[in-house]
Amino acid sequence: MQPVTAPPIPERVRTLAAGATPTHVSITGGTSPAMPTRGGVDGAGRPVLLVLPGDPLYGARDEPVVTVDLTSNRSLGEHELARGLLKVQGWAQAVPVAEARRTAVAIAERCPDEALFEVLEGTNGPRLLRVDVGRVIYLTGPESGVLDAEEYLGAAPDPLMGEAERMLHHVNGAHRRQLEAALGSLLAEPVPGAWLWELDRFGATVRCGVEDPTLIRLPWPSPMTDAESLEHAVRCLLCHR
Repeated sequence: MQPVTAPPIPERVRTLAAGATPTHVSITGGTSPAMPTRGGVDGAGRPVLLVLPGDPLYGARDEPVVTVDLTSNRSLGEHELARGLLKVQGWAQAVPVAEARRTAVAIAERCPDEALFEVLEGTNGPRLLRVDVGRVIYLTGPESGVLDAEEYLGAAPDPLMGEAERMLHHVNGAHRRQLEAALGSLLAEPVPGAWLWELDRFGATVRCGVEDPTLIRLPWPSPMTDAESLEHAVRCLLCHR
């Protein structure tokens, strides 16, 4: 049996969605082009849109079919680069009043907008709409495809996602020279311009170069099960000689 070297596609897509930001929304059958939007993704993986009075979706009824574009970015120095693009298609529904506060808190990090507080006041101001997922089209580097609702909603983000992102930012901010030296030792040739691009329980992906990059996947001997093990694996990688 071959070892698993990367997350299953549904987990990978759910992980990207958990850290993604809605950028545009379009209404199926409508005549208007895709509109800029704001919001986030809730804990179940559903896009949540902050809709203001006057927006085409504000007074929409009968759960219109929409497509929401989600973008997950990575900052590498002065460059902001896309890790993955997702198109979530489904039905826009009003977030129930009883769930409004929890939902607003869930998306606040990706959508730091004072209008979220107005939503909680229950006036005729901004609304929160979430998308009942029908399918998800994904483009993540060399991989692309479609997940149906059952595949997407039945998966979960990488359980070590939060710790992995913290470690990745630390390595890119303080240990890039060590990373380049370790890769040079592993590959027996210099590896300039290396950044830690992805980090998960199955391994690490290094991006060499910003423009026209090369991606190098470095799988762990076995999947990590906790943050301490993942941190140890990253330290071993950086100290490789």
